Amino acid sequence: MARANIDDDFLEFVDVVEEVLQNETLPKRYFRDVENPLERFRDDEFQNRYRFSKDSVRHIILPMIQNQLMKTNNRGLPIPPLIQLLVCLRFFATGNFQVVSGDLRGISQATVSVIIKRVSEMIAEQTAHFIKFLAEEALQRENITKFWRISAFPGVAACVDCTHIPIASPGGNNAVAAGPHMEILDIVVRHPGSTHDSVIFDRSSLRVRFEQHQLLGLLLGDNGYPCRPYLLTPVIQPGNINENRYNTAHIRTRNIVERVFGVWKRRFPCLRRIN
Repeated sequence: MARANIDDDFLEFVDVVEEVLQNETLPKRYFRDVENPLERFRDDEFQNRYRFSKDSVRHIILPMIQNQLMKTNNRGLPIPPLIQLLVCLRFFATGNFQVVSGDLRGISQATVSVIIKRVSEMIAEQTAHFIKFLAEEALQRENITKFWRISAFPGVAACVDCTHIPIASPGGNNAVAAGPHMEILDIVVRHPGSTHDSVIFDRSSLRVRFEQHQLLGLLLGDNGYPCRPYLLTPVIQPGNINENRYNTAHIRTRNIVERVFGVWKRRFPCLRRIN
C-alpha cells in the first residue's frame, strides 16, 4: 500500500514537470554586444583593422546610414548599426571569408552576407556626394595648377584609366578619373572585364561633359583610349626630343591614377579577391 502511494506521488510529480515544460517559453537568443572596437582599440589599431579612422566612422560614415539600418528588421535579434557597419568595413579591409567575419562577432555567415550587401548598397547611394568634379571654375583651375606641379604638363584636369575588380558574378571593370591628390573624381562601374577601356569611356558621362565644355582642362589616358582634343595619350613612337619630353611628362603625370588603383586595392583587399 505504501509502495502504491510512492508510485502515485512520483507519477503526479512527473505530470507537473511535463506541464511546466510544455508551458515554459524558451528564452530568445539575443545578439550580445561584445566589446566596442571604437573603445577597445587605439586610433592606429582601429585604422589598421577597419581602414578608416574612428572619427570618420563616428562622424561621417555611421550618420549617413544609421537611420536606415535601424529601420531594418532583424527578426527580434537586433544587431546595432555600429556593429553592422564595422562587420562590413572589416570585410572590406580584409577580404576574408564571411564566416570568419561572422565568427569575430558571433554572427552567422548568412547574416554577415546580408549585412555586407545592405551596408554596401547604403554607402554606394552616397557616391554622388563624394565622387565628383569640382563645380567651381576657380577650384578646377586650382586642380590644373596642382597637376602642372607634378611634371609641368599644362592644362590637365584629371587622369583616366581602368582596372579589373574580380567578383563572383559577371561585370566588374571600373573606369576612374583621378585628381592630383589621388582623389577619385569620376567612376564607372557597370561593364564586364572584357569591355575595352575606350568603350567604357565613350559610354561615360565624363566624355559628354568634356565634349560639351562643362569642365576645364584636359584628360590624360594611356593608349587604350582614343586621342581627342580633350583627351591626350602618349606618342607611340616618339621621333624627336619634344615628343620624348611630352611622353615623359605624360607618364609622370598620369601615374597618379595607377597609384590610386594600387592604394585602393591594398587598403581594401576585397577588391582583388574572390570569396
